[in-house]
Amino acid sequence: MSSTRTKIISLCIFLLAFPAICVVGVVFFKDRSVSFVLTGVVLAMLAGYFYIYEKKDSPAWELVIIALMSALSVLGRIVFAFLPSLKPCSAIIILTAIYFGRETGFMVGAFTALVSNFYFGQGAWTPFQMLAWGLTGYFAGMLGRWLVRNRILLLVYSAVIGVFFSLLMDLYSCLWFDGKVVFSRYLALISSAAWVTVSYAVSNVVFTGLFMEPFGRIFKRLCVKYGIGIYRLQTNRSKGLTEDDKTADTAVR
Repeated sequence: MSSTRTKIISLCIFLLAFPAICVVGVVFFKDRSVSFVLTGVVLAMLAGYFYIYEKKDSPAWELVIIALMSALSVLGRIVFAFLPSLKPCSAIIILTAIYFGRETGFMVGAFTALVSNFYFGQGAWTPFQMLAWGLTGYFAGMLGRWLVRNRILLLVYSAVIGVFFSLLMDLYSCLWFDGKVVFSRYLALISSAAWVTVSYAVSNVVFTGLFMEPFGRIFKRLCVKYGIGIYRLQTNRSKGLTEDDKTADTAVR
């Protein structure tokens, strides 16, 4: 099945699923219809993305990277379980995405939430975490060509995406309180959890700062030696490899 046909089918399914979710929510869930509808939409978005990814011809290296980095991210979340707001997950997801692409970043982010919650506990929050961490990787992959060359921009992105993650989970908390989205309550939740939001942002910056050099060195070597990832495409567009990349290329040959 061609990529275009797969995307068209996925889009049609999503367009049909959205009104169906709304109808089911209003008819059967009544007072909690808003929470059901939004959760259903999040699940439909995840399912649509997974369907497209499953149907496309993914190279073996991409599947290996997704499995390896997802496992590393899950392990990092478990190891730092005693510090609820300080986790290396986002940093790992971001760095994976900027070297190997937005699709890889999204899958690592989504699987981080799904798999780690078998340890922390599954619930209605899992799809929201999958979407939040998935988008963390997806946006990082979209901005990869700039983030990989500018450390300050990379750290700023890490902080901003940490705030985004916290705000999205605050929305989930507001939504599931009584099934309604009350703006004043949402603002109250944001205010009361401000220290958590700051902790997420600081945690992302700290771990990204710590990991950018060792991870970047390893990822560059993989990309240059095996001709994989978007870093390879970025260097191919330039007139030649930088000195650091030449050194990395030499080191692995």
